[in-house]
Amino acid sequence: MPKYDRNPDVVAALSPEQYRVTQENGTERPGTGELLHNTEPGIYVDVVSGEPLFASSAKYDAGCGWPSFTKPIEPAHIRELRDTSLGMARTEVRSTHGDSHLGHVFADGPRAAGGLRYCINSASLRFIHRDDMAAEGYGEYLDQVEDVT
Repeated sequence: MPKYDRNPDVVAALSPEQYRVTQENGTERPGTGELLHNTEPGIYVDVVSGEPLFASSAKYDAGCGWPSFTKPIEPAHIRELRDTSLGMARTEVRSTHGDSHLGHVFADGPRAAGGLRYCINSASLRFIHRDDMAAEGYGEYLDQVEDVT
C-alpha cells in the first residue's frame, strides 16, 4: 500500500499560489484555476502528498468558479472540519496525510449523485491523466475513471 506523507521538500517547492492555498488556507479567485475546465479522464491528487482525492468521473460543472466533485475517490484521504471564518459556518476539506487545505464541501450538489459539492481549489491538486495512472502508481483507481473513447 502506498504511503502518502507531507513532504517538506515538496512544500518548499510549491508555487506561491499553491503555498497560499494549501498551507495558509487560501482560496483561488473564482474562474482562475487551471483545472476548472479540465475534462480529461484521470484522477486529482493532493499536490503535497500525492494521495488520491477525486476521480474525473465525479467532476462536474457546478458553475461556481472552482472544480467541483460529487464525492472523493478515497474517503479516508479527506478530512472535514468546521470552518467559521468569514462570518459563516462551512465545512472545510483537507487532505488527511498532506494536511493541505483543499476547499469546502456543500450540500447543494446533484441529488442523484448524493447531493454533495466538493468545491476544490485547482492549486491544491495535481491531475494525473488516465493514460499515466498505472505508471505513476495509481493503477488501482483506473476502475473509478471513465474509459477513454
